[in-house]
Amino acid sequence: MSIGILGKKIGMTQIFDKNGLAIPITVIKAGPCVITQIKNISENGYNSIQIGFLEKKAKKIKYPELGHFKNSNSKVLIFLKEYQIENPENFILGQIINVDNFTIGQLVNVSGKTIGKGFTGLQKRHHFARGPMTHGSKNHRAPGSIGAGTTPGRVFPGKKMSGHYGNTNITVSKLEILGIDSKENLLLLKGAIPGKPGNLVNISASFGK
Repeated sequence: MSIGILGKKIGMTQIFDKNGLAIPITVIKAGPCVITQIKNISENGYNSIQIGFLEKKAKKIKYPELGHFKNSNSKVLIFLKEYQIENPENFILGQIINVDNFTIGQLVNVSGKTIGKGFTGLQKRHHFARGPMTHGSKNHRAPGSIGAGTTPGRVFPGKKMSGHYGNTNITVSKLEILGIDSKENLLLLKGAIPGKPGNLVNISASFGK
């Protein structure tokens, strides 16, 4: 796994190509992130680096956490994320990770939480078909039978039913970077990503075709 970056979703817009076709664009404020910890095989059993994103007040954290950030000479950060790498010696504590690590045309994977939809029914949650809508039908959006009779006499675990929908971690793969603004730390990605504006996202390089 290569090093990635944390960011916040700003929102969506569109640009037009040379043929006049509209291209959907997601704007992400990515970083700057700070390397807060470096792990290696000899001490930790694997190679990785930990990065932090978004500052917060030091008085709102506990002393062990405060000491963790003092070791890297960084400010107190809200979000921490670890990436496994091959050569930890190429990085130093306190190093800044920003959008300059990416290039225009590069493909990336973006992970984040989807928008929560609350308690929903079968049609919305699992795309079930509805019942007849004619007069006299008593099964418009009802679930109907959910199990067998006397045998086995219970509902099997995992049965698709109504319940909480959304607010789950989703990864969208192979989104193309169409623009980079180093001054404002912005990435312009082709397509949509999970969540609503302000949502925390993890951006990492995508490999393969």
